[in-house]
Amino acid sequence: MEFIDKKRVEASSEAKTGFYPNLPRRQELVDALKWCVTDYYIKASAGQPFEARGILVTGESRVGKTRETRNLLEKLKEGPNIMPDGRPARIVSCELAGSVSWKDLGIKTLAALNYPIDGRRTQTYIWGEVVNQARQQGVIGIHFDECQHVFTEKNSRTNEIFLDSFKTLLKDSRWPLILILSGVPVLAKYIQEYEQLAHLLRPVHFDLIDLRKDAHELNRLVYSYADTVGISFDQLSHAEFFKRLLCACMNRWGLVIELVVEAFALAKLEDAQSCSLDHFVSAFAKTYRLSPAYSPFTVVDFEEAFNHRGDGVAASQRTITIRARVVAAKSPP
Repeated sequence: MEFIDKKRVEASSEAKTGFYPNLPRRQELVDALKWCVTDYYIKASAGQPFEARGILVTGESRVGKTRETRNLLEKLKEGPNIMPDGRPARIVSCELAGSVSWKDLGIKTLAALNYPIDGRRTQTYIWGEVVNQARQQGVIGIHFDECQHVFTEKNSRTNEIFLDSFKTLLKDSRWPLILILSGVPVLAKYIQEYEQLAHLLRPVHFDLIDLRKDAHELNRLVYSYADTVGISFDQLSHAEFFKRLLCACMNRWGLVIELVVEAFALAKLEDAQSCSLDHFVSAFAKTYRLSPAYSPFTVVDFEEAFNHRGDGVAASQRTITIRARVVAAKSPP
């Protein structure tokens, strides 16, 4: 029995190839990365020990931090960005999940550098290899994604170790490293507690979508994906639909993109010429495992029925699901 739906794979893959590069927050991130890499180039050209600069990227879960950052790092690697030693500029990404020790982080960083190491080695040796491998490979920076996981409310001493060690990486005379630390807003609180590190990092914050000022960009974004898959979006391009779309996606750019991709993929599967409200109803139902009968795209009091008050995307998703099921239970058949 074949479990891979090739037609669905084809429809989804086509929709996922789209990428909208014009969001205002992207330009802010571009400017910050240019600032870091240019600063690094100038200082490296002098041939003297120096300290690198970095970026602190914050925003709620699923606002698109990781997607935007990694896309820019790919552009950096692909572009004509040759450093003074004649090698192209590279910054690698290391994704964190759950609390880790400084030694564990060194092991993960070496894995991101494609240099796995025996965990029985000492912490000093492991981080020495991080710097050594980065120098040998021409890697000028590390992106630590979901970096809030290395900090804790309960152990300030552990936090101090990480904060001071990040500062040391920026200043390492053997091979300074640009640091891009990204995570949810609480990450900024931890960084600000250590002034010596905070002043070396340029902050970039990804806001939630505000329809009052972002309506034009939101419309352009959805149309960019519609053009990618060759489907019309004209019948849904109006304020009421966008209010419901943002309610469904908790005002987060990343979730909007995911839902748009899913809805357009469903339309492609049906060989539809245009994307309809039903496609978004189905996409939302699949995402939250709810009945299509109760959707922010169809319920009259959608803002109350599908409120998303809560901390973080997981809490928000639970709130949406629970609230939607309560409404469904109270509604007449």
